Amino acid sequence: MALPRTAGHITHVARVVTEAVETGDLVGAEVLLCHRGAIIQTVCAGWADREAAIVLQEGYGFRIASMSKAIVSVAALALFDRNLLGLDDPIARWLPSFAPSLPDGRRPTITVRHLLTHTAGLSYGFTEPSDSLFHRLGISDGLDSTSVTLAQNVALVAQLPLLFEPGSAWRYSIATDVLGAVLEAVTGQTLDRVVGELVTGPLGMTATGFHASVDALMAIPYAAAEGDKPRRMTDPCTLPFEGCEIRYAPSRCFNRTLWPSAGTGMVGSAADYLRFLEMLRCGGAPALSPEAARLFATNAIKDLPTAAGPGHGWGLGCSVVTDAVRAGLPGNPGSWGWGGVYGTHFFVDPLAALSVVCMTNTATTGMAGRFPNALRQAVYRDICDL
Repeated sequence: MALPRTAGHITHVARVVTEAVETGDLVGAEVLLCHRGAIIQTVCAGWADREAAIVLQEGYGFRIASMSKAIVSVAALALFDRNLLGLDDPIARWLPSFAPSLPDGRRPTITVRHLLTHTAGLSYGFTEPSDSLFHRLGISDGLDSTSVTLAQNVALVAQLPLLFEPGSAWRYSIATDVLGAVLEAVTGQTLDRVVGELVTGPLGMTATGFHASVDALMAIPYAAAEGDKPRRMTDPCTLPFEGCEIRYAPSRCFNRTLWPSAGTGMVGSAADYLRFLEMLRCGGAPALSPEAARLFATNAIKDLPTAAGPGHGWGLGCSVVTDAVRAGLPGNPGSWGWGGVYGTHFFVDPLAALSVVCMTNTATTGMAGRFPNALRQAVYRDICDL
């Protein structure tokens, strides 16, 4: 699916991106702004490799981390469209290790819907204390280079006690990786093949997948702790974030022997991801039915609080703005989006016919904080100027 482009230069967006690079907050960034089905702005600034003085250009690949979740969630919804997977199916149907008996005889039932909405009662290792059972079991968040298989990792997750009754609360978690294991069990295929056949293949997302070739044009990742300038990532690399510590293994994307992480493991280009967003915004074809595309971007957790803050809910794959005033964001209710801890984010405003992809190689500055907020403000200023 090729998107048309219109000529022109939108100064507010360009200024925000170039200033972030010039001040050293970001090493490199590519932003695509699509309005009413046409790409009206492409901004590339900074370095793909700062030390080698390689300029970032269109077409580079990025580690998209949790932006993988939306892609895998769409793969699950494609199976829902085919009547191969029910949203309220207990995952124990496919993963028997998730059916432990409780002392009173009840069995806590985690459904596919709970995985998609992060209401399954699971967690993430980077939010857990270092001495927690999550770490004692050696469970991978999907960002490191552990040698366990997907099936082995998910079997370890099944040993964790649930943090709450499924459906009763929201907790950002490894649930999407469990979902990946469900997709493998349902189809009898590897996750990368499932995603390729159901999502990236039909959309022509040729630069997107769970691994990159060693000669691929990949932006070098950088890390910036709060108040510090970005440094080139080591392998492995740790980075403080909101009171937690995220552990990265940048070389993971080149190692095809490592398990495909549905939650954090994909790489891709800005152009590819924009095709994906526009598919969803425009009704789902060719990957989903209109109903499945609607479900993806509709709040499914009522008023449960999420990590995105007030005025946000969660659909079947990303955060959804339920109240723009409470959220403190420009744009309309019903907007949806998310980001990745390598420094990427996206948002879509259906009422404004707007899709925005921001790929940076600077964790986590490109995902959260001052820069994404300034960029969003600039996008709406530019749209108003059209």
